[in-house]
Amino acid sequence: MQNLIFTLNLVIPVFLIVGVGLLLKKLKVINDNFVSISSKVVFTVSLPALIFVETTKISIGELFNLKLIGFVCIITVILYLIIWLISIPYIKSGSDRAVFIQGSYRSNYAIIGLALISNVFGSTGLSKASILLAFIIPLFNILAVIALTLPVRKDKNLNFKRLLLEILKNPLIIAIIISLPFSYFEVKLPHIIFSTVNYLALLTLPLALLGVGGFLNFSDLKRASGIAFSSSFIKLIFIPLVATYTAYELGFKGTELGIIFVLFGCPTAIASFIMAEAMGVNSRLAGNILLITTLGSIVTITLGLFILRQNGLI
Repeated sequence: MQNLIFTLNLVIPVFLIVGVGLLLKKLKVINDNFVSISSKVVFTVSLPALIFVETTKISIGELFNLKLIGFVCIITVILYLIIWLISIPYIKSGSDRAVFIQGSYRSNYAIIGLALISNVFGSTGLSKASILLAFIIPLFNILAVIALTLPVRKDKNLNFKRLLLEILKNPLIIAIIISLPFSYFEVKLPHIIFSTVNYLALLTLPLALLGVGGFLNFSDLKRASGIAFSSSFIKLIFIPLVATYTAYELGFKGTELGIIFVLFGCPTAIASFIMAEAMGVNSRLAGNILLITTLGSIVTITLGLFILRQNGLI
């Protein structure tokens, strides 16, 4: 019981802030414009600042855990391919299949994941988790473009050159590249500059979580399809179970095992809805998956962390 209460105390505050965002939207304190602008601020300013601050806190040797990075990337691709194969006989519509695949694998790691890891594992865990963003976010984006293109390829073409350019221009990637020399040479910024960057970093998690709450829309939940619930089941139960068990069998433990569980156990990313809408596939289905996984993850992440902690694995 003590471990359960401890886990709830770490997990629930993150989702309560999401709930505050939802309430503020209902009360019309914030609107869609706020959600859009705050998301841009988080993505282009505060989240890169957070990554910079956390990356420079520890040495580059601790940051680059190639075993962890390699495992996360490889298992992501394997699970992605399994989901794709499962979907072929099950979902005939290319538009629906594209959204199903993306919704099943793409994790809201940059927002909810980092917030949870910060609460559960503190600054050291957050630093380790931040470096994974440099690898997992580009991978998520590449896989998303492929998933949203090939199933409806009759009228869409892959543009890998443009995709590579977008990845290199990603503020999160730029933040990692800039921060690495500071970490390697242990360079300390002047106090005024560091404090300014740190203030921006502190904006990230509360502002991002409020944005998630403001984005959610319960009105479509009544019309959620079996495809949405199937994708949500894969995202919240199948993927974290397979990834975490495999990681455990390969010798991961403690903070690293916890990071792996959180990364794969997070709800579907908001970007999945935005990309689905931009690329002309079933964005309503994408929105339903986003909502179901966000609500369901409150239970699945809490139980997952409780089980890992109860068994002394984290």
